[in-house]
Amino acid sequence: MGMTPRVSVVIPVANEQETVAPLCRALEEVLPPPYEILFIDDGSTDQTWAELAKLHRAGLVRAIRFRRNFGKTAALAAGIRAARGDVILTMDGDLQDDPREVPRLLEKIAEGYDLVSGWKKDRKDPLGKVVASRLFNWAVRLVSGVELHDVNCGFKAYRGEVARGLRLRGEFHRFTPLLAKALGYRVGELVVRHHPRRHGRSHYGFSRLFKGFLDLITITFLIRYAERPSHGFGLAALVSLAIGAAATALVPWPLKAPAAMTFALISVVLAAAGLVAEVVIDRQPSDTGRCIREQLD
Repeated sequence: MGMTPRVSVVIPVANEQETVAPLCRALEEVLPPPYEILFIDDGSTDQTWAELAKLHRAGLVRAIRFRRNFGKTAALAAGIRAARGDVILTMDGDLQDDPREVPRLLEKIAEGYDLVSGWKKDRKDPLGKVVASRLFNWAVRLVSGVELHDVNCGFKAYRGEVARGLRLRGEFHRFTPLLAKALGYRVGELVVRHHPRRHGRSHYGFSRLFKGFLDLITITFLIRYAERPSHGFGLAALVSLAIGAAATALVPWPLKAPAAMTFALISVVLAAAGLVAEVVIDRQPSDTGRCIREQLD
């Protein structure tokens, strides 16, 4: 296994001490050699890191440990940067993703796709999580035009150069198909088996749906206006002018001019500042190296 791996599997984990060992064994049964399995411990407070240390085999089963919990996007970005494979697979570490689907994902990549996203069509999750996910995916399809049923599915396969070329920050991990599609890559979808969670609990639901919608607005602006920010500023200016006009028509006469001017100026400044900030941040290289506490190679 000293050869450069053909396939790298990147798995963010957080407090998954019961699942990392059986997941690793299941992956080793289906992965075509040469391969590597790379776990990113996102600030676990249980014995996850100790279990990963037991699994570690130089160049074959590797592990990265964050100083604290930095979130799934940071973990995926660090793992993708460290991965050496020509094909990079990402999956969750809770045993809900079925490792037996790995060969099928690799087959889709071999067919010419640059990114293949899993679709948990028969999802084994609580009703609240299922409803929240479907609502979010409907909104993504409506806003982005990318026809995927489960954009948030963490079970994905990428050509290595595609994964390494994506700028991941914030919570953009769920939008990698949108980012890849915007860059002209061929994006596909594959129905994958999904299992009930056996250990721990999920933190996704309606409480995170609002954040997901905000991220969707951000990613949509970045995709559409990162290369032509003046168009974004122009749209914000038109919306602000419309609000100012409405304020002028609705408020009493003594307040018409101050209300219209104040609301219009505040709207323009906030919208412009937000868009400029997002564009500037998106242009900066990712620096998740500072998140790493320990690393096993």
